[in-house]
Amino acid sequence: MSTQSIARRQFLAGAGAAAFFSRFSLLNALAQSAPAAQPGYKALVCIFLHGGNDGHNTIVPTSQAAFNLYKAARGALAMPTNDSTLLPIINSDGNPYGLHSGLAAIHPLWAQGKLAVLANVGTLVQPVTRSQYLSNARPVPTNLFSHSDQVQQIQSGIPSSSGGTGWGGRTADILQPLNGAATFPTTCSIAGPALFCTGNAIQSAALLPGFNLDASGMQLWPQAAADARKAGLQQVLQLNSGLALVQAANQTRKEAMSLNAMLTGANASITTPFPGTSLGMQLKQVASIISLRASTGMNRQIFFCSLGGFDTHSGQSWQQFDLLREVSQALLAFYQSTIDLGVSDKVTSFTLSDFGRTLQASGSGCDHGWGNHHLIMGDAVKGGSIYGTFPNLALGGPDDSGSRGALIPTTSMDQFAATLATWLGVPPANLPSVLGNIGNFGSSNLGFLS
Repeated sequence: MSTQSIARRQFLAGAGAAAFFSRFSLLNALAQSAPAAQPGYKALVCIFLHGGNDGHNTIVPTSQAAFNLYKAARGALAMPTNDSTLLPIINSDGNPYGLHSGLAAIHPLWAQGKLAVLANVGTLVQPVTRSQYLSNARPVPTNLFSHSDQVQQIQSGIPSSSGGTGWGGRTADILQPLNGAATFPTTCSIAGPALFCTGNAIQSAALLPGFNLDASGMQLWPQAAADARKAGLQQVLQLNSGLALVQAANQTRKEAMSLNAMLTGANASITTPFPGTSLGMQLKQVASIISLRASTGMNRQIFFCSLGGFDTHSGQSWQQFDLLREVSQALLAFYQSTIDLGVSDKVTSFTLSDFGRTLQASGSGCDHGWGNHHLIMGDAVKGGSIYGTFPNLALGGPDDSGSRGALIPTTSMDQFAATLATWLGVPPANLPSVLGNIGNFGSSNLGFLS
């Protein structure tokens, strides 16, 4: 993924952590009509599975005919059909499926109607069939099967490698009026800088769990000396030097110190137990920020978390289990925290990944694919259902882009993002400002949110 230019962001550093704040000129945002006032709080939380999670083993069809097709395509990589490896679920149409055993922690949420799957979704310019793909009859995203390009396209919502903003950031641009005079960052990445969070107008922040943005060198004795040094730093930061770059840096530092003080207190207020894993700590940080919604005055927020390691070209059976277990346990803790905070129907979490993987195994793993299955969680989710069209799993079949099972998406990333953005409050008329190709697809609302 290409880096953002220094002119479009400012860097903050503190002991053991980093933060980025971005303020952009209003550009397109000034031309966008503000959405109608919508009371109450809502937030989206993206969990990005870096490397390309194997969706084919994340959710598996278990009716005999469908499973036989799956097993024939996957070979030694196929999951066995027993309750300890595949956790049984029933789709709303009555067909049986199984969730990967690594998802045991959130498996009960399916029956509770709090968890859903969007099947075979991926980057598209417009709908394309196998014959159209093979004959180059319709345009497709650039550099398919490339990690860096597809990460950028999934996060930008632009099926090329030239996107400079993310669809999460552009969504926040449109919804910023709902936050009124609040100055807290509208989008927050808890995994370092993320294109997903970058907009044209909104302020964004990129943090790391357990960050500390306190100024260094302030721990002096006696306390009077420490207080004097802090006062001196404040005087320096408030001094108008007349130099734009210095003033911008000083303002950034002041905002960082203010944010640090606010979040340090919020972290201590979260009593829901979270696993001490990378994703667990990221989602605990998200919960801490959500807990501040009343004091910050925020009505709409968008968050980004991530977990790497999903590029499973070998050793997939144990590696994917460990990764999905971390995802599942962190998601369950986060869902419980939204209940404790009274916002479980106001916060929707969802997964994204670079791409899917090939049905056909490659040794003990599999290779880069295209369409993938994703999870959606929260009380606003119409759960217990698989949305979109579950693909045909035959190698060289109607959904295969070739002969190895790199499946052509039957649902576009645009439709997935548009459904989430609409639930958050983006009016239908503004969706093309968020997702430029949404008009190429039949529906902008897939119906998985109430």
